[in-house]
Amino acid sequence: MSRRPTRRQLQRALFAILAAIVAAILLRAAPQNPPTTQLQGGDSLEVKTVYDGDTIAVMRGSTLEKVRLLGIDTPETKDPRKPVQCFGREASSRTKELLTGRRVRLELDPSQGERDRYDRLLVYVWRDDGLFVNKSLLEDGYAHEYTYQSVPYRYQAEFKAAAQQAEQAQKGLWSPNTCSGDTKQPAG
Repeated sequence: MSRRPTRRQLQRALFAILAAIVAAILLRAAPQNPPTTQLQGGDSLEVKTVYDGDTIAVMRGSTLEKVRLLGIDTPETKDPRKPVQCFGREASSRTKELLTGRRVRLELDPSQGERDRYDRLLVYVWRDDGLFVNKSLLEDGYAHEYTYQSVPYRYQAEFKAAAQQAEQAQKGLWSPNTCSGDTKQPAG
C-alpha cells in the first residue's frame, strides 16, 4: 500500500524542482566563455589612421575599425559643430607621432561597454613597445582624464593621478602659455 507524501515532503520536492529550474536558467544566461579584456583578433593590430587626439583606426583582419581611447578626452579638432579647440592640433599631432605606422594591442574594459554611440570600439591602447598610449597622453598634458557618466573604469585612479601631475607641472594644455587647462576656448 502506498503512502501519500506529507506536506513537508511535497514542499521539499517543489523547492528542489524550483532550485533546479533557477540553476538551469542561470547556467544558460551565463557566458559560455569567460569575459576577456583583450580584443579578439590578434595581439597586434596595425594603426591605419589617426583622426585626432583620442580617435584612431586599426586594421582588424580586413576591416578598418574606428577606435576611441578610453579614460581620456583631447581637445576637439574634427567636430563640425565647434571651432578647433585650444591645444587640439597639438594633441592630434602627438597621437599621430605616437601611433603612425605602429602596431598596437587593444584592451577592452567590461565596465565601459565595447562600443560608444558612434560605433567606435572603446579601448585602452598599448603600443607594440609597451607604451600605454592613453596614460602617456595624460602624463604629457595632451588630454584630460575623462570618466563617462560617472562609471568607474579600470585605470581611473592611475589616469586621474597622471592628469593631476601634468596639471601641477603645467605641461601641455595645462600651461599658462597654451590653455591653462581650458580647452573649450578656440585655438589661437
